[in-house]
Amino acid sequence: MSVLLSTFITKHNTAPFSQIKIEDYVPAFQEGISLAKAEIDAIVNNTEAPTFENTIVAMDYTGDILDRVSSIFFNLNSAETSDEMQKIAQDVSPLLSEFGNDVRLNAALFAKVKAVYDQKESLNLNPEQTTLLDKQYKSFSRNGANLPEEKKNQLREIDKELSKLSLQFGENVLAETNAFELHLTDYNHLAGLPEGTIEAARSLAKSQEKEGWIFTLDHPSYIPFMTYADNRELRKKLAIAFGARSFQNNEFDNQEIVLKIVKLRFERANLLGYKTHAHFVLEERMAENPEKVFSFSNDLLAKAKPAAKKEFAQLTAFAKELDGIEQLEKWDSAYYSEKLKQQLFNLDDEKLKPYFQLEKVLNGAFTIAGKLYGLTFTEVFDIDKYHEEVMTYEVTNDKNELVSVFYADFFPRKGKRNGAWMTSFKSQYRKDGINERPHISNVCNFTKPTETKPSLLTFNEVTTLFHEFGHGLHGMLADTTYPSLSGTSVYWDFVELPSQIMENWCYEPEALALFANHYETGEVIPMEYVTKIKESASFQEGLATLRQLSFGLLDMAWHGQDPTSITDLKAFETEQFKDTQLYPEVKENAMSTAFSHIFQGGYSSGYYSYKWAEVLDADAFEYFQEKGIFNHEVATKFKDNVLSKGGTEHPMILYKRFRGQEPKPEALLKRAGLI
Repeated sequence: MSVLLSTFITKHNTAPFSQIKIEDYVPAFQEGISLAKAEIDAIVNNTEAPTFENTIVAMDYTGDILDRVSSIFFNLNSAETSDEMQKIAQDVSPLLSEFGNDVRLNAALFAKVKAVYDQKESLNLNPEQTTLLDKQYKSFSRNGANLPEEKKNQLREIDKELSKLSLQFGENVLAETNAFELHLTDYNHLAGLPEGTIEAARSLAKSQEKEGWIFTLDHPSYIPFMTYADNRELRKKLAIAFGARSFQNNEFDNQEIVLKIVKLRFERANLLGYKTHAHFVLEERMAENPEKVFSFSNDLLAKAKPAAKKEFAQLTAFAKELDGIEQLEKWDSAYYSEKLKQQLFNLDDEKLKPYFQLEKVLNGAFTIAGKLYGLTFTEVFDIDKYHEEVMTYEVTNDKNELVSVFYADFFPRKGKRNGAWMTSFKSQYRKDGINERPHISNVCNFTKPTETKPSLLTFNEVTTLFHEFGHGLHGMLADTTYPSLSGTSVYWDFVELPSQIMENWCYEPEALALFANHYETGEVIPMEYVTKIKESASFQEGLATLRQLSFGLLDMAWHGQDPTSITDLKAFETEQFKDTQLYPEVKENAMSTAFSHIFQGGYSSGYYSYKWAEVLDADAFEYFQEKGIFNHEVATKFKDNVLSKGGTEHPMILYKRFRGQEPKPEALLKRAGLI
């Protein structure tokens, strides 16, 4: 029997990665599905009258083996994939989507859920139970349980097709990202680049037995090149390659896939009685409807645009004065912004990096979590891992009880997708009197240590580490009864609050003193640097806000209206960017064909939530600043009302319980220097 199907005889029941073979997955998925089906059948065939316990609670605990197999497989498919894994993902995704539909379209099961839901008022449920009941009922009604049979079948077909398309979308982007490399053999072409970036490019070339230096579209290679390379033509080449991913009319082209996805999502929403996909999605968000998102976004846009225009004019004048550039292009933005920032603040990443050694920054995050929430992180070496670079920790509280297992996986490699994310291998929940503790993972792509240097982070990477660690704390500190309401299982536009609030500590002298030491001398980061980091935090915030809003508005344009008449992806996109565009259009490039957040990840109709959560996080952090950034009382309130509560109650109720009021945008506008 596959190790995936038996009880894990491991420390804290952690996943036995080294014992899992690639051929174990498909049978484990098949068996997991049939076990989950049997559990559902048992609920349906129960002859007693349906109750909250025998129907709603019983359902929430079904499918634990399938969940476990899925989380292990799909986490590894992101962090340590291979051609075989991707093939398995293509094969099992339709099975999972079909199983999900079998459950949600099971009329007898829905009848039982509805019977309990209809007597909701007389059941005397607590808030968590009420939320669970609502969530279960909506998981049926929002997925077609009230539809006649032929429409249910239509829905199944749409879902199957969508799950395939989004996988295909992601594989195309990955293939295009991997297909491009900039191979340089002339040392003069490296002018301006930091030595760490050059060293990394050299070792990549070496690994391919090539002379010179290789740069790729992976962020640790792409971003420093765009920021520092003096050669404008090469920046242009790299930028166009990045922006042209899956927009090249080749086998990895995503134009048709995007149009198919948005049309199918629209059709699905209509089938369920919603005006658009955005109306469907936002019903289960703090924002509630597209109108609110548009007015929130346009309100911020009105405040940010004058600042953005001013910043753009300043940048244009600066580039002209420095290099005689007549027209700023997209591939100039990071380069001249960095130069201008250095001139204004005399602060470049290369000066800061020596103070941000990865191990110390990580320990800093641990120390801050200790001061705020009483947690201790101890590295352990007897927990199995899926790659030798992964580090494993036991997280305990002040009573020395296990809070969580924590995995940290920080360096880029071939089988790992770009970016940074938090995920879990096991959720927290309570069952049979036992509080099952979660297994949480942070995955990032930071520069690897070299023969001469440890891994040194840019300040941007420091905030990324804290951001993902904030999501991690949301998972680790979870303390709910039901698995489906635990940890980060919250409304999508609330999920970024715990992550974004953590970034604030990176700007506080009191926090920086805990981890920002020079890797060679041990000297604490000089106060003038800290002041400059703080001052420069709102540098070009107007432009950054405009950019973020443009992505959110593009997402809403795809999903907040009828897309059936859209035939030309590029033309549609250009039209949507009209109000937020400052740089000239690049005809070879498209955003949507590689906009993985909304076409592969779960951000469709939700990209606005980054800004929404910034309003929440600025408002919440202002409370910490009023009382002291390590204030025990505020931290405890945040832990008890936000971090531990998961999705057990409406987020606005939780937020007001913590803050005493609804969030106001003023704190964000003030922090961003926009008012």
